[in-house]
Amino acid sequence: MRLFLLLIILLLFNLGFPTIGQAAPSVSANNAILIEQSTGRVLFEKNANDQASIASITKIMTAIIAIESGKMEEMAEASREAIYTEGSSIYLEQGERMKLEDLVYGLMLRSGNDAAVAIAEHVGGSEDGFIFLMNEKAKWLGMTNSHFDNPHGLDSDTHYSSAYDMGLLMRYAMENDLFKKITASETYKSENRSYSWQNKNKLLTQFYEYCTGGKTGYTKKTGRTLVSTAEKDGVELIAVTLDAPDDWQDHMSMFEWGFDNYQMESLSNEGPSDYIVNNNQTIPGYIGEQISYPLTEEEQLSLNKKNYIVMNDNIAEEDIIGKTVFYLGDNQLAETPIYNNRLRDKETSLLFEVKSILKNTIGLR
Repeated sequence: MRLFLLLIILLLFNLGFPTIGQAAPSVSANNAILIEQSTGRVLFEKNANDQASIASITKIMTAIIAIESGKMEEMAEASREAIYTEGSSIYLEQGERMKLEDLVYGLMLRSGNDAAVAIAEHVGGSEDGFIFLMNEKAKWLGMTNSHFDNPHGLDSDTHYSSAYDMGLLMRYAMENDLFKKITASETYKSENRSYSWQNKNKLLTQFYEYCTGGKTGYTKKTGRTLVSTAEKDGVELIAVTLDAPDDWQDHMSMFEWGFDNYQMESLSNEGPSDYIVNNNQTIPGYIGEQISYPLTEEEQLSLNKKNYIVMNDNIAEEDIIGKTVFYLGDNQLAETPIYNNRLRDKETSLLFEVKSILKNTIGLR
């Protein structure tokens, strides 16, 4: 009885005095992750490294390989194998020729399995050749818990990934301007069609105003899978869920939690500074780039930095005289080089010379 009363008191205390910050989001997904785009920082995860079936979010890999192939303006021909691929379709006809770019739109917006095979055969020379490219790309990206058996995501025992790996892939893909344009498109009309394709990603088209793209997936065996992106107040997030009965809500909950709790904070500003080195020698240096990182308010208070300076007698001749490292407690967040100011002086001098030449030859002011 005494234990029961103690539990009641603790419950009432927690209700009356909530902890600082919001609790981590509750998601229906078996596997989930929330990542900040620019730094790759993981903000939330649930079974994020477990291997699992992924269904049609596979097509993110298919799309980025097609885009990077340099063949987007080429015409691809739909084979018998492509048109008879089961599942979702853009209804290609055997022998139909469609621009590869249109096929990628059909792949991403309508999740066309026939489009996936047509892309694979055209870019990879064969479906098997393209699958080889997919797995090589996964290795290069560090997707250590992934293996691809096909370009569309239909179920296979050895076709799998993880929430974390798919976050890595989406983060990479979103650095490509054409991929960003395609995944953010609500509609698209191919020259081969008399009607427009509508994007199946309802986060983008209906549910969430901050959504900037993504890819849906579903098979009966795998369940619902979803990768999506969102941006608000300069913070760009990536969410991934696998086997999620309520995936739309899962993603909105994760995004709102991320936007409410994290802000992009400037760790260093580009510009000059003096650095004290051995024998009290002061070397003028500068930071070459601004670094921003997603931090909570509490983390901002515990952020610290340390300068590490090159220790030798010829430091004044070094191009890089040290580095600034930023920490949260004992955990290193980021680092940036400290450049010798003479490099900036050289750049300024070179720029002046170029402008002088242009002024004398073409009248540049």
